[in-house]
Amino acid sequence: FMWYVYILECCDSSFYVGYTGNIKQRVAVHNTGRGAGYTAARLPVKLVWHEECSNKAQAVQREHQIKKWSRAKKMALVSGDFDKLHKLAKRQKT
Repeated sequence: FMWYVYILECCDSSFYVGYTGNIKQRVAVHNTGRGAGYTAARLPVKLVWHEECSNKAQAVQREHQIKKWSRAKKMALVSGDFDKLHKLAKRQKT
């Protein structure tokens, strides 16, 4: 059984990050207005990115990681621009 982390683009161009065990069904639920309060106020939504995870814990961890990212970093992930994603990653100076 696979779990997924996903990014939806809302009608106002904002992003919503979530996780699920059934991505097609979850996106459909979001589009009925029953998925989350955030997306219900910004319909319709469309799936713009997803990633498979081997278990729920991994999906939850990845969701929390991506939710903390800047919009620019999420846009780089969605567009597959891994060079830009790498450049946007914050680095701790030692």
